Amino acid sequence: MNLNATVAVIGAGQAGLSAAYHLARRGFVSALDASASSNDSGATNAPGAFIVFDAEDSAGGAWRHRQESLTMATVNGIFDLPGMEQTEVNKTTPARDAVPDYFTEYEAKMNLPIVRPVNIARVSEASASNGDNNGGYIIEVADEVLCDYAGTTWHVDAVINATGTWNNPNSPDYPGIEKFQGRQLHSKDYVRMDGFAGERVAVVGGGISAIQQLAEVSDVAEKTYWYTRTKPWFRTKFTSEEGGRETIEKVTAHTEAGNAPRSIVSYTGLLYNQDTEKAYNNGALKRRPIFKELFEHGVVEEDGTKVELDTIIWAIGFRPSLAHLDPLDLYNEKGGINIKGTGVIGKPNLHLIGYGPSQSTVGANRAGRDAVLSIVRSMKASKV
Repeated sequence: MNLNATVAVIGAGQAGLSAAYHLARRGFVSALDASASSNDSGATNAPGAFIVFDAEDSAGGAWRHRQESLTMATVNGIFDLPGMEQTEVNKTTPARDAVPDYFTEYEAKMNLPIVRPVNIARVSEASASNGDNNGGYIIEVADEVLCDYAGTTWHVDAVINATGTWNNPNSPDYPGIEKFQGRQLHSKDYVRMDGFAGERVAVVGGGISAIQQLAEVSDVAEKTYWYTRTKPWFRTKFTSEEGGRETIEKVTAHTEAGNAPRSIVSYTGLLYNQDTEKAYNNGALKRRPIFKELFEHGVVEEDGTKVELDTIIWAIGFRPSLAHLDPLDLYNEKGGINIKGTGVIGKPNLHLIGYGPSQSTVGANRAGRDAVLSIVRSMKASKV
């Protein structure tokens, strides 16, 4: 089935919901209502319609999958979505419950046209895929899940991509990795510490997740090792500039130069918080240089020391989840994407939010608004 919409938002996490809110506020209507009255050609009777595609079964984005111990007391700040403040919740509530509950209430209140669970198979330029020369983009919805819109194809004028990074974890690539006979998991697959009791565990990585999991695992493991490529640096607090505008400016300059996005921690350092304190008190906050290879029962350090392990947790971060955009050939020779603000240079009305400087929740809110304003301006200009 072929359907039309003016704007498609891909992803319904913080950034996607922000974009959806600003589209509705600017007068865009639900493409679900419009498509219900479409004729056989797929043309809708609702101009200015938008649709939101989300891969999750329910609201909450990546928050639905965070580790159980991450509570609202320990999570980094979650900014309110536009137009609706968060209600007070017990600080001991797991973030994987509290944030999805907030998103669920938000979606219901704003009555947003969200279709889920939907996987986007590919996004391509309309003129290149079907020769109609009308511009815009063709979005092909995969048909492997049960959903009313599975297998549909949408022709849209604009795309706001908000798929984040959760579904694209970095894969470890170390000599001898195929030899290791113990357990290996990425930090995204870490749920609770129970399964590590009495084990010898290595946590690899220098980010926030690594510290959180290092702190937890060291409570129950027989021995915990911490490996990083570079020496992490800690600070006791951030000034408003260091934690906000100054960092965003640095990330923006890096990303708009066409470079591949870096982790926020690489700019700000790590905050010495209660997780760091726990890891320190447990004797686990002793950084070791990255090992040179793995063997059947562990790792071999640079000096030749063999460390036997039962489990390795690869807390090595994520990359933007953009495989569905591959037909658009976005990546440059640096491994980044040429963008200005949220817009992709050379791809009219294609916006990436939750990418680069908008990875944080406050940045995601602003990016959703900015992408919508840019699309509105572009559409007005095209009518002049």
